[in-house]
Amino acid sequence: MSPTPPARRLRLGLPRRVFSQVLLMQVAIAAGVAVLATGLFLAPLSRQLDQEAERRALAIAETTAQDPQIARGILTTPPTAGGPVQREAERIRKATQAEYIVVMDRRGVRWSHTTPSEIGHVVSTSPKDALAGNEVMEIDNGTLGRSARGKVPLYDTRHRIIGAVSVGIAYDSVRARLISAIPGLFAYAGGALAVGALAAWLISRRVQRQTRDLAFSDISALLAEREAMLHGIREGVVALDRGGRVRLLNDEARRLLGIGDEAIGRTPDEALGAGRTTDVLAGRVTGTDLLTVRGQRVLVANRMPTDDGGAVATLRDRTELERLGRELDSTHGLIDALRAQDHEHANRMHTLLGLLELEMYDDAVEFVGEVVGDHRATAEQVTEKIQDPLLAALLVGKATVAAERGVALWVSERTRLPDRLIDPRGLVTVVGNLVDNALDAVAGTLHARVEVELRAEGRAVVLRVRDTGPGIPADQRELIFTEGWSTKKPPAHGKRGLGLSLVRRLAERQGGSATVGAADGGGAEFTVVLPEALTEPELEPAVPDESLQPAAVTEEETR
Repeated sequence: MSPTPPARRLRLGLPRRVFSQVLLMQVAIAAGVAVLATGLFLAPLSRQLDQEAERRALAIAETTAQDPQIARGILTTPPTAGGPVQREAERIRKATQAEYIVVMDRRGVRWSHTTPSEIGHVVSTSPKDALAGNEVMEIDNGTLGRSARGKVPLYDTRHRIIGAVSVGIAYDSVRARLISAIPGLFAYAGGALAVGALAAWLISRRVQRQTRDLAFSDISALLAEREAMLHGIREGVVALDRGGRVRLLNDEARRLLGIGDEAIGRTPDEALGAGRTTDVLAGRVTGTDLLTVRGQRVLVANRMPTDDGGAVATLRDRTELERLGRELDSTHGLIDALRAQDHEHANRMHTLLGLLELEMYDDAVEFVGEVVGDHRATAEQVTEKIQDPLLAALLVGKATVAAERGVALWVSERTRLPDRLIDPRGLVTVVGNLVDNALDAVAGTLHARVEVELRAEGRAVVLRVRDTGPGIPADQRELIFTEGWSTKKPPAHGKRGLGLSLVRRLAERQGGSATVGAADGGGAEFTVVLPEALTEPELEPAVPDESLQPAAVTEEETR
């Protein structure tokens, strides 16, 4: 036999679902408010009914006291059941539907009463306040039970107090009015409760849809998991509300964008300023895997709208990947150049071997001297004009690559750059990107040439790169500095459209500028100005030697 399953225990408590808990709490609140409002209304209503009965009794007593037959009867007749005071009091009582009207003299002896046998006897409650000339309203117990009473003094024609009049309203009638009002109050309270319950149900249904019918514990767990995931992933996440304001930033987004908690509640324009990154986050630029530059970082951004009208943008750091990609492209270019140099070297060795076999030793020596001298002259001409070793090495390498691509790379005769650069690596990036773009622009054209000019003007560095390519149309001269914009086919490692953007960012970071115009004779001329790129000179700079010739790096010189 299979074991008997354990019996389920009945668990009492709040339901787990948010919908059920919200509905239950709202109905309980509505019911509590209805009961409280009914109680607060009934409490003053009871007192109001008592005061109304007391004022009515007092009004009947005053009316009775004003009747001249009552005062005359007390003065001229004895207190009997058939006397004129009793008859007149009973007439007024029946007309006003009072419970009783008691007329008494100054000794408290009754002259009228609902029960005739009580006439001639002293009243059960003291009339001293009324006999003193005061009006009295109260709820009290007497021979006829609990009643609302009104007592007034009785005056004769000379305005002397000769007795008092006491009128009672049955308290049962007051209670009956209160009880009769309760069903109506409960009806109103029930209607209000029903409306409140319906509103609570509608609100709870909305909450149910928005929370996807989850339990509070599930929501708490999801929030904890979301916080752990958002701050643990190595991808920036920026959430925006329907108004386009930032409502969430994870740690990686803060690092990539260079912003903090002060950006929460602000729009991307307010938090980041103008730029492509702002346009991507704000949704003004659409697409997938959009490239953008923030500071010195290359970012890949994707933006996804949410159901509530907001959006979530993700950011990935491609800075190192782009740097490695550019280095890979440069390496491929150098490898191609070295491969070509290898073939060229083999041809030269064959030529040298032939000269030696023909015993043309003088010609062989001259041939070797020319080859070695050309390379040495090229390097010397570059280093004489550009004293920074990183830039000099870059241009010598670019000259080799240019020669193998059939492009003449010239260093302008106006070039003079001392070894006082504050950020040589930044300038290497600028020069490398502009030269690469120029080589790509003129590759495959006739008489292709690229000219580089680097000049020091005080502490400023002015860079110009000219080419003989097709040039840049006037309407695109600002567009080409936008991240992701390019007319070239993207390389295998990623996307294009970052080099010129990085050039402008590096220039603007140092307070400079990067512009493009038309070169003399056609082509494009890029100009970069870096105002504070050099340190102060220790000595006065030497006067340039005007006798120096332009350092032309041509295909023939690299061979």
